[in-house]
Amino acid sequence: MKKRSKRYKSLLKNQIKDKKIGVKDILDLVKKNSNTKFDESIDISLKINLKQTKGGDFSLRTTVKLPNGSGKKEKIAVLCEPDKTSEAKNSGAEIVGSDDLIEKIAAGKINFTKLLCTPPMMSKIGKHGKILGPKGLMPNPKLGTVSNDITKAVKEIKSGLVEIKNDKDGNLASTIGRKSYTTEKLLENYNHFIESLKKEKPDTIKGEFIKNIFLTSSMGISYKIGAK
Repeated sequence: MKKRSKRYKSLLKNQIKDKKIGVKDILDLVKKNSNTKFDESIDISLKINLKQTKGGDFSLRTTVKLPNGSGKKEKIAVLCEPDKTSEAKNSGAEIVGSDDLIEKIAAGKINFTKLLCTPPMMSKIGKHGKILGPKGLMPNPKLGTVSNDITKAVKEIKSGLVEIKNDKDGNLASTIGRKSYTTEKLLENYNHFIESLKKEKPDTIKGEFIKNIFLTSSMGISYKIGAK
């Protein structure tokens, strides 16, 4: 059995039994429980209905642009042709490179949290999918990380674009802000996230799409929210 800290055990006293409590009140509790010295992330985790009426399971992978940002500081690397390096550097990317960056990636030197690349570079970086894939760093057009408009792509990520992806059991998780955010800003991000997710429901899935929702902070306890 996992050993819990005294701080965590004290947080368990703040668990609730009232299932009718609203999201805003739960966010207040999550913020109250974020009593560490750093700016904890406020996280959402969900379980979605994967089963489709016409065979196979539903796989979701998309992005959501939070109205108030996620508060996460991304270190962006841009892989582009040599004649686009100036644009990439001016876009605000922390790391810019071409074949030299590919060599570093091949050697396992990965010191970034997001990798963007231009379409012509995809054939080169695709060879290193086994390195980037498991880390969730492989560029993908659906996620806005493969683009000719480097400036726009970097700006989107810096302004709060979060990736959502379900696992084989239908679980997915994301950050919707930081404890330093006001409850109102967190609530706005939460509502936008849920509404964006609902729009991804395919017609072949019947009944409830979102089966359950939990909110927590990075070092806190989780609270379940009823969802339809």
